[in-house]
Amino acid sequence: MQKNRVYNIKEAIDRIQNYCSIQDRCQWEVERKLNEWGLIQNTIEMILIDLILEKYIDEQRFAESFCRGKFKIKKWGKVKIKNELKVRMISEICINKGMRQISDKEYTETLQQLFEKKSEKLKDKNQFIRKGKIARHLQQKGFESNLIWKLLNKDK
Repeated sequence: MQKNRVYNIKEAIDRIQNYCSIQDRCQWEVERKLNEWGLIQNTIEMILIDLILEKYIDEQRFAESFCRGKFKIKKWGKVKIKNELKVRMISEICINKGMRQISDKEYTETLQQLFEKKSEKLKDKNQFIRKGKIARHLQQKGFESNLIWKLLNKDK
């Protein structure tokens, strides 16, 4: 038996509205939360429809705030952000609208800053090893390989 089980639909609706009010949520996250509470599928679908109609859930708004937040706060690249949105079952249209929240100028500046920060931390003298470590780090952050290697090769 789950500890967060909800037996009353009114209580579930109040709790999930509060959950959605705290920060933007996508349908996938809300559905997972309702499943954790042990609600049956018909009830979950009914609650989701109400949440969407009342604008507690808005996939486009979620995608836009997710892209802005992960880029500005966590310094994630577009590849990682896009993959995370796909995991959350966000449509390609909403993903593309969300990606427009990231300006190209800021994106290249952030990539440059992360490159310099990682470069300063490395103690390796061998340029081949240094470039490999920097490239792996920036790829893990979700930046595109072609941008990374353009930056690495410019640094000669």
